[in-house]
Amino acid sequence: MKTIKQILLLMAVIAMTVSCTHYDDFFGRHKTKFVTVPFEAEFIGDYRYVGPDDEESTGLEPKCDITRVIVDFEGSGTPLGNFTGNFDFCVGPDGYGQTDAYMVTVKGDTLFVSIAGNVIPGRLDDHPEHVTSYWQDPFEILGGTGRYQGARGGGISNDYNSSLDPNSHHNWSGTITMKK
Repeated sequence: MKTIKQILLLMAVIAMTVSCTHYDDFFGRHKTKFVTVPFEAEFIGDYRYVGPDDEESTGLEPKCDITRVIVDFEGSGTPLGNFTGNFDFCVGPDGYGQTDAYMVTVKGDTLFVSIAGNVIPGRLDDHPEHVTSYWQDPFEILGGTGRYQGARGGGISNDYNSSLDPNSHHNWSGTITMKK
């Protein structure tokens, strides 16, 4: 009888240990869940620097053979809300290179993105008359910090430069997969 009690006690201890440490994981309560939602962003860029890529001009370590472009921007979107950000990229005869870019929300979460492609002189028929050049290139979401840690996704840009102001105008549309 004493042996049966010891076995039952041991089984009870094992059951409590397993249920306390693995119960939530067994039922998926601690597993990170991701959701894919629409990504929309509308923002305006301020060309901070366009020129030769040397440390004296940019204050940054050189990375381009030809022209470097640095743009600060601000805007709003879904799911970002209001945000600010920065593009840092190289431009050459074959277009603009992989852009190091980020978007920072008012809560301090950062989304890392990249885009590359070509700026096309002129405008499309559906563009306003003031469009001087445009680009419609794929962008990629590369993760981030805070609520965007591990985020992935992408979409297409619908961007242009204008004769009305010295800014770049950006409209991005796609999807983002992020933590729920």
